[in-house]
This record gives sequence, structure tokens and C-alpha cells, in this order.
Amino acid sequence: MRKKIAILVTNLVEEIELTKPLDAFKEAGHHVDLIEQEAGNEITGKNGLTFTIDKGIADVNPEEYDALYIPGGFSPDQLRVDERNATFASSFMTNNKPVFAICHGPQFLIDTDLLKGVNITGFISIRKDLINAGAHFVDTEVVVDQNIVTSRTPDDLPIFINESLKLLNH
Repeated sequence: MRKKIAILVTNLVEEIELTKPLDAFKEAGHHVDLIEQEAGNEITGKNGLTFTIDKGIADVNPEEYDALYIPGGFSPDQLRVDERNATFASSFMTNNKPVFAICHGPQFLIDTDLLKGVNITGFISIRKDLINAGAHFVDTEVVVDQNIVTSRTPDDLPIFINESLKLLNH
């Protein structure tokens, strides 16, 4: 069944963490929207690749989407500046919709205030942040806790994508 996936992203995203899952989601037949401040914005990844934003955060409703993905890099930290992003993400978590986050992506989820008791992984430098938010940090390539799939680095992308697609098809 075709699902609609929201990807919250902004400048300095780790490009491979955006492109590999994006391509995999599309290949599996899912619809994907890149969401940032304004539709039509052009963002630039850490290595200079550019991406055009499909929808602005003010123009989207989480009820229109089946899943949320937050790629890593410096993008997740920048997304934290606008609390509308955390409000959008909170809806997925409270409604048990799939949430995928890799590398620094889980750091953004701290702003939802919904990580208490969640088993999670992410890039090692955000370990303490996740623990302080009440999450149980597990240093392994992928952690699936109910509707949340997290991974540590681009090296984990194959298993991360596989587990994300499994949850989407569940």
C-alpha cells in the first residue's frame, strides 16, 4: 500500500542520509514530501548538493501523512529553532505513526518531549542528550521501538532502510 512520508529537513543535511532513504521510499512506491520553512526553498546539504522543498511547515498537516523521516547532519539541530517542526513531529509520535531518524536526527526528537522510556540510538555525540531526555540509548546499528526506527551513521543505512520499509509495510 502506498504511504505518504513527510521528510523534515533543512540546510546542512547529511546528503546520503537524505538521498538513500528517499530513493528507497520512492522505489517502494511511496510518496515523499520534503518539508522546511517554505515551499520552493532551495536547501544545500553538507557537501553542496541542493534540494528543492516541496511544502512549507505552515502548509502541512501531520494527519495527511503516514510516516515521518528526519535525516541527519546539522539539519536536525537547525530544525529545533522553529517549534512548529517539533509540534508536527509530536503528532506522529502520539498517534503511533512510523518515525524514522538517523545520525543526528534523533536529537531533533528531543524537542517533542516524548522520548521518555524510548529505546533509541543515534550518533555517539548526541548520546547524553538522548539519555537526559529520558530515552534508553542503545549503541547498535538500528533500534526499533514500536513505531520509531533509529540508526547511528551512514554505514547503518542499509539496515535502517530495511527496518523503515518493514514498518511502512506493516
